[in-house]
Amino acid sequence: MTQTLDPQTITLATLRELWSGAPARLDDASMQRVTEAAASVDRIVAGGATVYGINTGFGLLANTRIPHDRLAELQTNLILSHSAGLGEPLPRHVVRLMIVLKLLGLGRGHSGVRTLVIDALQRLLDADAMPRIPSQGSVGASGDLAPLAHMIAALMGYGWFDIAGQVVAAKDALPQLGLDPLQLAPKEGLALINGTQASTALALDALFTGERVFAAAIAAGAMSVDALKGSAKPFDPRISELRGQPGQIAVAAAISGLLDGSEILTSHVACARVQDPYSFRCQPQVMGAALDLLTNAARTLTIEAGAVTDNPILFPDDDSAISGGNFHAQPVAFAADIIAMALCEVGSLSERRTAVLVDPKMSGLPAFLTQDSGVNSGMMIPQVTAAALVSENKTLAFPASVDSIPTSAGQEDHVSMAPIAARKAAQIARNAAGVVAVELMAAAEGIEYHAPLKTSAGLRAIHARIRELSPHFTADRYWADEMAALQTAVLAGEIGAGTIAL
Repeated sequence: MTQTLDPQTITLATLRELWSGAPARLDDASMQRVTEAAASVDRIVAGGATVYGINTGFGLLANTRIPHDRLAELQTNLILSHSAGLGEPLPRHVVRLMIVLKLLGLGRGHSGVRTLVIDALQRLLDADAMPRIPSQGSVGASGDLAPLAHMIAALMGYGWFDIAGQVVAAKDALPQLGLDPLQLAPKEGLALINGTQASTALALDALFTGERVFAAAIAAGAMSVDALKGSAKPFDPRISELRGQPGQIAVAAAISGLLDGSEILTSHVACARVQDPYSFRCQPQVMGAALDLLTNAARTLTIEAGAVTDNPILFPDDDSAISGGNFHAQPVAFAADIIAMALCEVGSLSERRTAVLVDPKMSGLPAFLTQDSGVNSGMMIPQVTAAALVSENKTLAFPASVDSIPTSAGQEDHVSMAPIAARKAAQIARNAAGVVAVELMAAAEGIEYHAPLKTSAGLRAIHARIRELSPHFTADRYWADEMAALQTAVLAGEIGAGTIAL
């Protein structure tokens, strides 16, 4: 079903559906606001007032007045000069979300583009035609200039499209899409490339991917507790309620729910073990803190998704245009760095649990979870891979948002580096999915050593899905494909779905 978008009431749930590819278009009220803002630009131009970006140059050239007969040329040159990105293309689903977010921002009616621009962007969504946008080149102020310029340049006939997976030159793709090359009117170029839509799309991609990784890590953590014959007492709700942190309370409840009904758990209720390693018993505290960070980041990004972030901002009621700084992506940069730190810790905790399970001194299980050790290395090297991914994540988790390099001859003397933060966060999420995949393999193997005792019904379902991708092992075999399949399952939200959510 097509999502009818009201940018003033956008929700995280709707953004999640849009990230997953749900069709969407602006509502009628938004289109009316767009029409009114475009009319305001016409009146400003006709009145002859000097307004930044409408009839002036950009950045340090803001004081250069542009003659009326060169205003269209000004907007065209703006797009071409800013189409200066490098690097691998952004993923198609991120580009699609960028377009949706740009429609949301324009739909607030304070940017001044014509409805035909909205229609052109909508056509790209409907035809699954994604501009090829280089991933590098934005510093997150004045907006995501280069990525957004590449998005619009494609509509003008420059650059490339990815049409349902086929790369086509933009000049050849437009006729296929039933579009003429876009001719920009005053203010439109600036409205289209000023904004935080690339950074926000990338950060939302990291967030929603991380949400799936987080849910799988909760499932893996609960399964590891059973594989260790660990204690469920640390998940007693009374402990978490005394601290009061909402994430901790939610995680403790989720793990308790997953363990409920486990025969393995009840078999050792009266055992002498008092405390498990921190990576097991402190899951509510560590994962809960990560959940709180992800929740706060989600709030920031939901607000940003429906925000007006270009410059100048129009107020059609009195035909005023005010230059400000809503294009500065610092909120997104902080949110992305927070996502990165939270997911880094999710992976770190998961790897430590795997390390415990493969260590016979810690777990009481066979070394590296193989009966015939020595001849067989078992899960020795998958744990090494997990350690490598965790170390990589630690280097990626250093915040990008604390950096700034002046641009535009010092006019733009503080920038956010939000897209860099968001791209790093997405990579951390993918790495953490690999770490959790290894733990799932180890925990599934560990549980089987306690047969005929059964784990809980909830964990049995997860165990069954693991075994579809990674069968029980009795001797060494080629691991990489199974690990990759489980990592993909984690990223697809197939493991632990519904156990916990933002």
